[in-house]
Amino acid sequence: MQLIRSLLFNIQMYVAMFLLFCWFTPVAIFHRPAAYAAIRTYCRYVRWSAAWMIGLKSEIRGTVPQGELIIAAKHQSFFDIILICSVIPAPRFIAKKELRRTPMLGWYARRVGCVFVDRGKRGKAIQDMVAGVTDPEAPKGQLVIYPQGTRVAAGADKPYKTGVGALYTRLGQTCVPTATNVGVFWPRSAVLRKPGLAVVEFLDPLGPDLSIEEFMAEIETRIETASDALMAEAGFDAPAARAAGRTASAE
Repeated sequence: MQLIRSLLFNIQMYVAMFLLFCWFTPVAIFHRPAAYAAIRTYCRYVRWSAAWMIGLKSEIRGTVPQGELIIAAKHQSFFDIILICSVIPAPRFIAKKELRRTPMLGWYARRVGCVFVDRGKRGKAIQDMVAGVTDPEAPKGQLVIYPQGTRVAAGADKPYKTGVGALYTRLGQTCVPTATNVGVFWPRSAVLRKPGLAVVEFLDPLGPDLSIEEFMAEIETRIETASDALMAEAGFDAPAARAAGRTASAE
């Protein structure tokens, strides 16, 4: 039954995306705040529909970031994007280049100033990322970047990439580490959505005065520790899952 409910939820989620795209886009073409309003409206709708259709409630913890800063976020599935964008006022993302051509999502990503990078070309990706973020004509707001570079399943190991450190040192902005447990309920590559309480937690901000080595160590410790705690709260043992994954890889 939960699988059927998940399928219906997924279908209506994309239907709602299309309807809201048609409603907001004629104004958003000329007025960027309408694009932000469309994103918030859709994300809040998905949170609301997830709660009653599949039993997946959601919660934001910590102080919601405002103004021009960096959000370094744990990324486990599409749902953590939904939660973040439902509350921050002016999101823009460091995104994989493939998103640019995605129907509806790609247009809105371009409209709010997302920066697209080729993850397969690491050196050029960092150069393109810094150039896109520092473009004086780019919209200002909350720059969301995933330090691990992609979605990471709950309990999986993946190293933190230096791109976030390059942005931090170049921009000289405050960074808000952000933890989540959404992958426990909304796996990155599965149709089934599980009931429970999905959380995104904005942690204490880091000022712009750390060295890149200090910064990288600090965000990884804070994000992983807080995410593990959130997953444990949901009944998932992340350290044990990582240990099992390392054992399987060794074999």
